[in-house]
Amino acid sequence: MQKKLKRRFVAGATCPKCQKLDTISLYFENNVEKLECVACGYQESQTEAQVSAATRENENVIGIFKPH
Repeated sequence: MQKKLKRRFVAGATCPKCQKLDTISLYFENNVEKLECVACGYQESQTEAQVSAATRENENVIGIFKPH
């Protein structure tokens, strides 16, 4: 049995491939953040290294919660 993924839609986001508005959904799969266009199937994923590189310098982070 496959676990159902919880998806969040990004209001106002445009797909980089098909350029449709409000079709991008975000979800986590194996602790990797992924986005997918529900219109054309475009997919992109963000590795932990990319997430760490995007962290702002002056941001105070106490910890990162990673559900199992």
